[in-house]
Amino acid sequence: MESYIQQLFAERIGGANYGKDTAIYKFEKIKRAKAAAKAAHPDRELIDMGVGEPDEAAPPEVVQALAREAGKSENRFYTDNGIPEFKEAAARYMQNLCGVTIDPVNEVVHSIGSKAALSLLPACLINPGDVTLMTTPGYPVFGTHAKYYGGQVVQLPLTAERDFLPDIDSIAADVLAKTKVLVLNYPNNPTGGGATRAFFEKVVFWAKQHQIVVIHDAAYAGLIYEGNPLSILSVPGGKEVALELHSLSKSFNMTGWRIGFVCGNPLLVRAYADVKDNSDSGQFAAIQKAGAYCLDHPEITRQISQKYSRRMDLLIPVLRKHGFQAKKPVGSFFLYVPAPKGAELQTGKRIDFARGEDFSQFMISEMMISTVPWDDAGPCVRWSVTFSAAGEAKEREVIAEIDQRLSKARFEF
Repeated sequence: MESYIQQLFAERIGGANYGKDTAIYKFEKIKRAKAAAKAAHPDRELIDMGVGEPDEAAPPEVVQALAREAGKSENRFYTDNGIPEFKEAAARYMQNLCGVTIDPVNEVVHSIGSKAALSLLPACLINPGDVTLMTTPGYPVFGTHAKYYGGQVVQLPLTAERDFLPDIDSIAADVLAKTKVLVLNYPNNPTGGGATRAFFEKVVFWAKQHQIVVIHDAAYAGLIYEGNPLSILSVPGGKEVALELHSLSKSFNMTGWRIGFVCGNPLLVRAYADVKDNSDSGQFAAIQKAGAYCLDHPEITRQISQKYSRRMDLLIPVLRKHGFQAKKPVGSFFLYVPAPKGAELQTGKRIDFARGEDFSQFMISEMMISTVPWDDAGPCVRWSVTFSAAGEAKEREVIAEIDQRLSKARFEF
């Protein structure tokens, strides 16, 4: 007999049908495929090129900073909307790396990671019927919560032909009339595409014209291969329309620490702080102080970026050798390429791929190489250079092994 609880779930998570959906999320499919491949080939190492997190822990000096602060009695209290030391460090970081002046009192608030911030911000802006414009492929959290509040999500496809920038001029007038928010993410996950200053200038002008808020998820801003991070707040008028999210997870290998910050338009920052104040009691002060140490030491991020750049330079020629349209991205640790249409194995067996997911599953089962499929804007796969390898010599070994495994098939594009 079905429990009465089944009838009480909110429609936003499925209502009375909650838990009955048998569809399998793509990351669960990947997890299952990897487990099956390992069981079938226990003597072969699976090369995981799908991991979307740093392959190393936070630097020892950052861990030491946390340890020092964790033992101090004054750090045991709730921090609510953050400690001054972290906000001041965030303001220095924005000035030093992005050339943006931030008032540490009114224009920045810490977040318990960007995901938490993206889940809270729709409460500040979205009423039933309001439209959120989101890029696809992309990170869906803001859109998921916007729909929880009765909002609508309109996807803007990202393609290589447009350098993975959305075509904001193509949005229909009736959609624009209902639009409250445009969510951007550069350097982009999963494409690795980067925004230009000209693009940000255009977005700011467009946002003012149509009275739209821009949320820029800059989680990968520090992971660029040349120059300094580009902030939407650095272009004229940026702070009038935009809120920018920064994360220490990727840039400082602090994924599980859950620390970042939101900065920009003071009214938007205040609204976020009000919602946050009713959602959590702040991140542990010791973590914020360790984070402040990181923000004052951007050389940590530069060293991490150099490693990823080096790995890209090793991987891309190998993929090109086997026919993939691989081009070094502006930043992030992701390499996004069109999936092949088919493959012919050395045995003579031919396999067709209708989607990136088909190719990804083939790679796991036949090549023992894991990637992540993205079929939202055409059949593509995402390779990540966060694979496990201690040192440059080991990195070369991994890439050489990938080359050898790919050589067992002829790919058709």
